[in-house]
Amino acid sequence: MKVKRPILTGTIIVLLVLLIAVVVYAMRMKPTVELGVGYGAHVVCSCRYIGGRDMESCYNDYEPGMEMVSMTDDPEERRITASVPLLASRSAQFREGLGCVLEPLPGNSD
Repeated sequence: MKVKRPILTGTIIVLLVLLIAVVVYAMRMKPTVELGVGYGAHVVCSCRYIGGRDMESCYNDYEPGMEMVSMTDDPEERRITASVPLLASRSAQFREGLGCVLEPLPGNSD
């Protein structure tokens, strides 16, 4: 029994260190991810509603490194939402005469 306690304590410490590292990494990457989802939403919205292409075709316009970004199409609203789970989400909507417009970030009225 005495041998198992140091192993358990060591395992818990390693897991806590890994959890802290993941949280710090996610916090440092958040601005980059927010930029990426905004870019992705705008590009795919333009592809879909200005270019008239289907969603499958628009995935070819992804830049390298955008594999984690998922896209959702709302054809009724002509809106594309790009997201990376737990980190960021951003929408772009097609507006007649303006093209695809990024919607403001939550908490931003600009």
